[in-house]
Amino acid sequence: MDLQALEQAMERFVTAKGWYAPDSPRPQTPRNLAISLVLEAAEVLELFQWKESADRDALAEELADVLLYLLQLARLHGIDLGQAVMDKLARNYEREWS
Repeated sequence: MDLQALEQAMERFVTAKGWYAPDSPRPQTPRNLAISLVLEAAEVLELFQWKESADRDALAEELADVLLYLLQLARLHGIDLGQAVMDKLARNYEREWS
């Protein structure tokens, strides 16, 4: 599945839930999405607390949550996430890590 298909599926879901509505109990603002992204990333970390591996299904679910918030945050800011990744990789090829 490509990134655009994921973005479209995410958009359909959020719209269907009414979360873009002005009176939504879960307003999809950049601030709220950034907070949610970090909270979901912490849930990924929590799966590894006190152990070296995580349950695969639980990890897949939390990683999906992270990706959904990331896709939505990028969409709200007009960022082509695929291009941003390619640009970052190109810059990283030039970097030296000590």
